[in-house]
Amino acid sequence: QVQLVESGGGLVQPGGSLRLSCAASGRTFSNYAMGWFRQAPGREREFVATISWSGGSTYYADSVKGRFTISRDNAKNTVWLQMNSLKPEDTARYYCAAGATAYGGASSSEARYAYWGQGTQVTVSS
Repeated sequence: QVQLVESGGGLVQPGGSLRLSCAASGRTFSNYAMGWFRQAPGREREFVATISWSGGSTYYADSVKGRFTISRDNAKNTVWLQMNSLKPEDTARYYCAAGATAYGGASSSEARYAYWGQGTQVTVSS
């Protein structure tokens, strides 16, 4: 099994920044695509960002494109989500996910991910 632990969430003012981290263990981290998803109360979980197994390609939801950046360091078994210019509508619980297929590419589909973290809360409010 793979274990994913998110951290870095918190309360931030609109326009501020946060950096979320996802630490992975239990599987060869470098061979799998990683993704970030979020879920606000009363809403479906939605895709935020993804990065391929090698880190060579990334893909973002239109709602966060230009503001968020996903990155990874396979040597550290960690993936990050840098969140800039945060808006109140970014308020949600953010989940890290690991792909189900080795050497997989970036994917926005939840069905392509096999493991999920507990999530970390991000609240954007003045």
